[in-house]
Amino acid sequence: MHFTIQREALLKPLQLVAGVVERRQTLPVLSNVLLVVQGQQLSLTGTDLEVELVGRVQLEEPAEPGEITVPARKLMDICKSLPNDVLIDIKVDEQKLLVKAGRSRFTLSTLPANDFPTVEEGPGSLTCNLEQSKLRRLIERTSFAMAQQDVRYYLNGMLLEVSRNTLRAVSTDGHRLALCSMSAPIEQEDRHQVIVPRKGILELARLLTDPEGMVSIVLGQHHIRATTGEFTFTSKLVDGKFPDYERVLPKGGDKLVVGDRQALREAFSRTAILSNEKYRGIRLQLAAGQLKIQANNPEQEEAEEEISVDYEGSSLEIGFNVSYLLDVLGVMTTEQVRLILSDSNSSALLQEAGNDDSSYVVMPMRL
Repeated sequence: MHFTIQREALLKPLQLVAGVVERRQTLPVLSNVLLVVQGQQLSLTGTDLEVELVGRVQLEEPAEPGEITVPARKLMDICKSLPNDVLIDIKVDEQKLLVKAGRSRFTLSTLPANDFPTVEEGPGSLTCNLEQSKLRRLIERTSFAMAQQDVRYYLNGMLLEVSRNTLRAVSTDGHRLALCSMSAPIEQEDRHQVIVPRKGILELARLLTDPEGMVSIVLGQHHIRATTGEFTFTSKLVDGKFPDYERVLPKGGDKLVVGDRQALREAFSRTAILSNEKYRGIRLQLAAGQLKIQANNPEQEEAEEEISVDYEGSSLEIGFNVSYLLDVLGVMTTEQVRLILSDSNSSALLQEAGNDDSSYVVMPMRL
């Protein structure tokens, strides 16, 4: 194997692929990136057995084909440290990878390519083509509510649900829920649900950088695969049953509050400074036309904010974890938001004013 490549052309896919590779590995080959040269194309593959990412680069010069695996992080650090416009010459010689650039020379250890695990290709049951920007928006609007290390392992990921002409993402950690839908060219009549693990979702979002570009999604029985011109990303699915999110969506709330998103966000942020550091609780007191926000902590410190809102119902007092409210307001984009409540023991439903494609549910706290 022997090829030359511009530093920038190699660094971008290498950084993406190295992001998938775990630093601490039981199998040494999993710390490596697989380099394959075929014709005028170089492909780089990284995996941790859960997710796999293949980046592709067109080579400008004719190359000698071959395949080998080399330490991902070391190769990336070498590329990063080289000057900007340098041409890198890479070749395999006696089971070592020789990297030359200008006056720099590096010799890296390798492991054979056939030791490198590949994610099994299962039959794809459903394929759809989406705009990258729309899929990224879907993920960004919901991924913050995924659980991190919950024993209910199916919560440590995101539900993707496809039905006719609709793709929907749902995530929940048991205390809050985020849901966002987008229209998509899907012919499937019945609902099909998969749970993508947390790492897979976060990696996928990182890859969707081309606002004009398309991404092809294949949902298989055990894997999800996303392909663009530059990369192919594969993630195992979580085997489990996601909770019935439609039962969690509050129905029949009779108290509708409409407020300025930025003003609410700033008031919540200020109040949060003096909330209990562990529980992050704040108290909302609703009265006609106004919302009072209060927080206190074990050091007997208090914060209070008053904000004008559009509200005409009866007065209500309810507690929330302020971080959950701030997360929701942080992903919304409209000027006005609406908050639908029923009583102090029921979950709140937050939505953008005039836009129903996203819904957020936050459970109340006892204060």
